[in-house]
Amino acid sequence: MNNPFIMDQTYKGIDYTINKLPKGEYENCVFESCSFSKADIANVSFMECTFIECDLSNVHLKNTAIKESEFENCKMLGVRFDHCNPFLLSFKFVGCTLNLSSFHKLTLKNMVFSNCKLHQADFSESDLSNAKFDNCDLKEAIFENSILLKTDFRSAINFNIDPENNKLKKAKFSKEGALGLLLKYNIDIE
Repeated sequence: MNNPFIMDQTYKGIDYTINKLPKGEYENCVFESCSFSKADIANVSFMECTFIECDLSNVHLKNTAIKESEFENCKMLGVRFDHCNPFLLSFKFVGCTLNLSSFHKLTLKNMVFSNCKLHQADFSESDLSNAKFDNCDLKEAIFENSILLKTDFRSAINFNIDPENNKLKKAKFSKEGALGLLLKYNIDIE
């Protein structure tokens, strides 16, 4: 049975924890002020969709396809993006809270995280080449065996990245932010 193809629709204020989102392929759709908290949206496809002020905390994304989609001012606590379908996975986050979310082993080249909170987010073994963390708070975010080639951390804060356990070639840091590369040495810099 083929899933329906839904295009150019806007959904406002819908609680998908009560009314389950129908399985299908959503293209160029807008979800505004919707609740997906702990909802099951496994095996759904989102292409060029926009999520505005939605709550997607602990949403189930098993084999969910997210392509060229944007999340604006969304609450996304504990989201397992590493459960998504990795084929053509691409998204942009603006003003989102992504604490405790996992991007483990994902290819996130050229991704943009702007004005986001990413406390304890897991980027271990991810490829973040050319990604940008613009004004992001990365307190206790995990970068282990991550590829950070040309990744832009110039306006990011509170990160702790071990240069010996990550690939950092041509990564960009501010002078103040570069101290986040030395935290493991427990030294005082004045």
